[in-house]
Amino acid sequence: MPGQLLERILCSRGLTTHTARQAFLHPDYDAHQHDPFLLPGMHHAVERLVQAHAQGEAIVVYGDYDIDGLSATALLLDAFASFGFAPVQAFIPNRFVEGYGMTMGAVDKVAAMGAKLIVTVDCGSLCHEEIAYAKERYGIDTIVTDHHNVAPTRPPAIATVNPKYDDHRYPFRDLCGAGVAFKLVQALQTKLPGLPAGHEKWLLDLVALGTVCDIVTLTNENRANVYWGLEVLKKQRRTGLKALMAVSGIDPRSVNARSLGFGLGPRMNAAGRLDTAEHALHMLMAADGMEALAASNKLEELNQRRRQIQDEIFAQACQQAERYAADPVLVVSQPGWNHGVIGIVASKLVERYKKPTFILGVRGQEATGSARSFGDFSAADAVRAADDIIMRGGGHAAAAGVTLATQQIDAFRQRVNEYYDSLGLRDQTRHLLPQADVTVPDFSEIDEALVAGIAQMEPFGNGNPEPVLRIPAATVVAMRQMGSDGQHVKLTLEDSTGRCLQMLAFQAPSEYFCQPGQRVAAWFSPMLNEWRGSRTVEGRLQHIEPIEQSELVGEATG
Repeated sequence: MPGQLLERILCSRGLTTHTARQAFLHPDYDAHQHDPFLLPGMHHAVERLVQAHAQGEAIVVYGDYDIDGLSATALLLDAFASFGFAPVQAFIPNRFVEGYGMTMGAVDKVAAMGAKLIVTVDCGSLCHEEIAYAKERYGIDTIVTDHHNVAPTRPPAIATVNPKYDDHRYPFRDLCGAGVAFKLVQALQTKLPGLPAGHEKWLLDLVALGTVCDIVTLTNENRANVYWGLEVLKKQRRTGLKALMAVSGIDPRSVNARSLGFGLGPRMNAAGRLDTAEHALHMLMAADGMEALAASNKLEELNQRRRQIQDEIFAQACQQAERYAADPVLVVSQPGWNHGVIGIVASKLVERYKKPTFILGVRGQEATGSARSFGDFSAADAVRAADDIIMRGGGHAAAAGVTLATQQIDAFRQRVNEYYDSLGLRDQTRHLLPQADVTVPDFSEIDEALVAGIAQMEPFGNGNPEPVLRIPAATVVAMRQMGSDGQHVKLTLEDSTGRCLQMLAFQAPSEYFCQPGQRVAAWFSPMLNEWRGSRTVEGRLQHIEPIEQSELVGEATG
């Protein structure tokens, strides 16, 4: 039986019955696998691939330079090899040359590779002209597998497999690119020999990687795929990921969703942000241990460079931000800012300034940027509100991209701020605050048993966040800054019974650096810290607020 605190956490997630809890804590792979042929375009996609298999046509898997696209590309390369497709090659566009999705120039390169059939992963749904160009200029057919937003009219592909369309009966719409590619493999299993039923599970490590790092909801099919994908990762069957885990300091036996999102993911993404994402694909596909280690070390090197560049841009952006302190939407720009890194910086600026942020890297007469937003303000809608003064742009509510003439930056800043004002939004910062699952009066139940119980709720991510506890009143008895620049903090908090719990925060905002004696309310996630043979239960600090004197009086008299 779970402890009382764990019981309260489970109930807060709606898991009130034994049946519901078992289904959640131990997701059944088969029970969550929906019929792949319910996805739009799947019948036509499989039919065309069976034809290509029979005729030995050259296939190019056209991926994307982010982790989801890379994972999906590696997945199809592995699966197509098992089915006996030959020859099959991969094309990963360069962020700084081709950019996202299919382009005419990229189609020319794919044609030069001898392709007769293109299978896209994690892109292609909006590439109408490029797909038509491939067919008309080179006679190349295209199958699109994707999960991004779609247009009312489908591209002129043989098939477009995307759960975002409305005219289908597939019961789950939030698959990532690797998830859609996995459904294509499941469909092919019914038509081609070479990958017996059940053996596709060994591909779930790649599905888990794409699902977690693309931040789709970890519910339904996604939860089952990630749950079992983590089990595959623990078995270390893929030489490249085994090497990358070693370089990242990740113990395969304890790998979890956080290991993917904060360990493997940033290193793989660093390749596409600074150089070419092919470094990451080489790591994923490496069969030789030394080759895998060399590729992983390259990713580590690029990630260190990425961090340095990111910190430099962040410092420069913060200086600019002070000039626009009155703006509800922050727009900053500068020549030379690395386009592959500015999206991360935008997220950090949102954390610091608590406002939607556009960050633009200027290259001559053109500026390209990324946006991050939250709450009721859609970054994509803001871009559309400036449609007449930009070259191109789009995305989602939480993240978007935009390209505009450098001379239009000031006009763009004015336009997106006017759009924000027109919405009449109030108290948007509340959306950035963690939502506590449970409020605890003290630290008496924060122990190893609780941490072990919470671990059973993995994988954590979008749709299933790591549980957060709130203590409404505690006293800071010690504060220690850590890191080369003192950017991390460790607080020791004491509850009303005299129990103490250490709280850690990395890259902590200024309000986390509380002085001893200060009374605070704290939001935290319990965790186990193992260091040099010792095990201590600590808290990962999610938010902290000072308690005003008036509140203390109310607490004492209430």
